[in-house]
Amino acid sequence: MKKISIIWLLIGILLVGQRVQADSDISYKIEMLDWKQVDEILPRYSKFTVIDLETGKRFKVQRRAGSNHADVQPLTVKDTKIMKKIYGGKWSWKRRAIIVMDQKDNWIAASMHGMPHGAGALKNNFPGHFCIHFYGSTTHRTNSMDLSHKLMILKSAGKLDDYLGEANPYEVINAYITGFKQQDASIISEASVQNIRLKPILKNIENVRISRMELLPPEDLSEEISLEVPVEIDWVIKNRGRQIYKGAIHLVRFSPADAWKVDSKQFIKENNL
Repeated sequence: MKKISIIWLLIGILLVGQRVQADSDISYKIEMLDWKQVDEILPRYSKFTVIDLETGKRFKVQRRAGSNHADVQPLTVKDTKIMKKIYGGKWSWKRRAIIVMDQKDNWIAASMHGMPHGAGALKNNFPGHFCIHFYGSTTHRTNSMDLSHKLMILKSAGKLDDYLGEANPYEVINAYITGFKQQDASIISEASVQNIRLKPILKNIENVRISRMELLPPEDLSEEISLEVPVEIDWVIKNRGRQIYKGAIHLVRFSPADAWKVDSKQFIKENNL
């Protein structure tokens, strides 16, 4: 029975095929520049345009501070209103894939969150500043890239599929769960065997994290095409509160040369989503 299930999952990979993103017509213009380069291109007090990849909405900002990433503020009251619309009228720590366009028409892949914090100096009705991350940016508390920001930058640059295509199964799982955390259907879909209707599920996900995952050396899995990874996942679900899943995530691939994909139907059913 298990072999039959794996065969059907592999057929699913073939049927899904390569997904074409709606933003593919502009991705060829976008550069994924390292933070050190961006730090020089967009110095403190420089002004630039932020374009939200999903909605196409754009607004202007000014960089005010930041050494490991850009601390920025919307330029005007109008820009603040546009940014808040992008976040559905409610400020949020959720990451979003964006394109930064400077005054020389450079298009740079980036990621932002939507939560005002800290100090702000502009008269824009924005109570503080927010952060924009570029490839190689880090948070205030770590010396490594925040995974959520990293995935959004890859998405903006059109490189998410390449990243997941080369990822080991544990990296795929981390990206997959991050997609739920950020309520980003495209990240989940890129890592999934099946096409799943995610919108009604994602609207109820308030938070999620992997609290435990059993690891094997990736080199031990080089010839495998099916894998069960024991995990413990801590969810916070709207109107239900906290729930903990203790079980396994099932991944498959068509051949050892192909990308690992998560069996989303089984995952969603077992996690009661």
